[in-house]
Amino acid sequence: MKLVTAIIKPFKLDDVREALTPLGIQGLTVTEVKGFGRQKGQTEIYRGAEYVVNFLPKVKIEVAVPADMVDTVVDAIVSTAKTGKIGDGKVFITDIAKVVRIRTGETNAEAL
Repeated sequence: MKLVTAIIKPFKLDDVREALTPLGIQGLTVTEVKGFGRQKGQTEIYRGAEYVVNFLPKVKIEVAVPADMVDTVVDAIVSTAKTGKIGDGKVFITDIAKVVRIRTGETNAEAL
């Protein structure tokens, strides 16, 4: 099992969710986060004054998937979240040692 974590632009969230649903993804976790990468923030003007915004709003999506579905899920996220502009985000894949569903006590693949 793998944990796919994607940091994407907020307006792409619904598109990514719609792309994952037909793949059989039954659940995901979404967190509103802030961060910066190569774009180093942005400058905004508010009431005539210029402000530097160092941390930009992003959305973090976490999806636990079987190892054989990782490439399919990553491809769906990347193709859907891509705008071609700086700040599109990143996808991280990590191993999951064990999963337990609290309600039933099911573990690993049965718990997904």
